[in-house]
Amino acid sequence: MSLRSFILLCVLGLPVMANGQLTTEKLKTIPGSYTSVAVDNLESIYLLSTNNQLKKLDEKGDSVAVYNNVKKLGTASMLDVSNPLRVLLYYRNFATLVMLDRLLTPVNIIDLRQQQIFNANAVGLSYDGKIWLYDNMEGVLKKIDDKGNILSKTPDFRQLFNAPPAPQQIIDRNKLIYLYDTARGIYTFDYYGAYKGKIAITNWQNLRITDKYIYGNDAGRFYRYTLNSLKFEEWPIPEGLKNKRQYIFEDGLLYVLDREGLSVYTYRY
Repeated sequence: MSLRSFILLCVLGLPVMANGQLTTEKLKTIPGSYTSVAVDNLESIYLLSTNNQLKKLDEKGDSVAVYNNVKKLGTASMLDVSNPLRVLLYYRNFATLVMLDRLLTPVNIIDLRQQQIFNANAVGLSYDGKIWLYDNMEGVLKKIDDKGNILSKTPDFRQLFNAPPAPQQIIDRNKLIYLYDTARGIYTFDYYGAYKGKIAITNWQNLRITDKYIYGNDAGRFYRYTLNSLKFEEWPIPEGLKNKRQYIFEDGLLYVLDREGLSVYTYRY
């Protein structure tokens, strides 16, 4: 949590809790050279390798499926596994979305340029299998189907906000759409595109939203925000786990990616 957010929470009277140390115990390591990791709600693990291969592992670490598309689209800039039956890859440099099934077989490819969308920094799966994206050129949140047709869109954010968000992440969860702008916070909308409010979380990395919590970290600490009670908790990142490539911090398990591979830990605090 940034100092500005901490002060704002105190002014608003929201509960802030600083916790003690986090104790971890390693369960397993999956060696390899990976650029990104994601975990779905069935605890399957998805690893993007440095040669642009996507690998799916089960909760035991055994390989389930592999997707290769090394030559055509290059490096994927976003991976959304919030629906294990519809895995979404986004190739920002080509403005192209690739939808995969649970075995990582391609089922659809959407070239956003055919819909005159050339600059969408943030995309994400919707609860009904469609796709949300933020069109930076128009300043509009759009929902598209699996052919790229626009199903709905919000008014121009530049008319709604004095300082419109520039989201880097879109998450559909808890019957809300969360747009995360690391500089301004998390903007929430309903499924009709109506603005519901903003959560004063800024400068978090590896943002993850579950039914109950928002997780994230900065260079030195893990954070957890409880959605119902608005309580913030924080723990120093253990010395041996600092400065890693990526963290996924959630109830019970901590996934840590570095240049040696992926390590999975249990933790307590």
